[in-house]
Amino acid sequence: MGATATLTAVLTVFTALAFLFLAAVWIRVHKLRPSNDRSWVNDNERNATIEFDGDIAKITNLRDFNWRSSKDFDERWINEDYDLKEVESIWLTLEYFDQKLRQMAHTILSFEFKDGRRLACSIEVRREKGERYHPVRGLFREYELIYVWAKESDVIGVRTRCRKNSVTHLFKAVVLGEGNERRMLESYLNRTNDLVASPEWYNTLTNTCTTNIVRHVNEVYPGRVPRAISILMPGLSPKLLERANLIKMSGTLDETLAA
Repeated sequence: MGATATLTAVLTVFTALAFLFLAAVWIRVHKLRPSNDRSWVNDNERNATIEFDGDIAKITNLRDFNWRSSKDFDERWINEDYDLKEVESIWLTLEYFDQKLRQMAHTILSFEFKDGRRLACSIEVRREKGERYHPVRGLFREYELIYVWAKESDVIGVRTRCRKNSVTHLFKAVVLGEGNERRMLESYLNRTNDLVASPEWYNTLTNTCTTNIVRHVNEVYPGRVPRAISILMPGLSPKLLERANLIKMSGTLDETLAA
C-alpha cells in the first residue's frame, strides 16, 4: 500500500471515529431532561409562582436577600401582591462582568409601580451547589433556566456589593409605547409559571437572559427588536438600544452610559 493510500485509510478511520464520537455526544445530550428538583444554590433555590386574581398578581417566593458579600447574606423569601393596573414604567439593567470583556453582560428588567415599588426579574442559569457557569457548557444542556423574581435592591445589590469587576448601568426603557407595560409584565409572569410546570434548558445561544427579553418584547410588540449580533453578545447592546429607540437617552450614548 502506497503512502497516499495509507494516509487516506487513516483519515477515513479518523473521520468515522470522530463521527461516532459526535453522534454519541449528541445522543447523550438529547436524552437529558431538565428538572426543577435538584440541589440548588441558595439564591436559585426557589421557583417563583404567580397566582392571578383579577388585576392582582400574587407572587410567591420573591427573593429579598440582603447581600454583604457573595458568601455573607441574609436569606429572605417573601410573598407580595402587585396591581397590574399600577405598573407604569420599565427599567433595563445592563451588567458588564468585566470591563476587559465588553461583549459579555447580563440583562435584567425591572417593573416600576405607582407606589414606588420596583419588581425585578433576572433570567439566569439555575446553578446546582458546587456548579460554576461556563458558556461552552451552556451549549450542552448542563444548566436549567430560571426566572428569578426579586426586589430590585436585591438583584442590584448583589452586583454592586459582591462583584468587584462588574459594572452596572440602569436605563429607563421605552420598549413598548405607553400602556403596554402591563402586557410585558404579564408575559413575564406567565412564562415564569410555564417554567415551573415545564422546566427548560438554558442555552448560551438560544435561551438566555437577553434572548428571552427580546422574545417578550416582540411578543407584546411584534418586530420591535430587530435581529442583531448584540442579542447574543449583550455587552454590545447599547448601540442597538440607541438605534432602535429602546431606552431613554441622556445626551449621547456615552453620556447615557455615564449617567
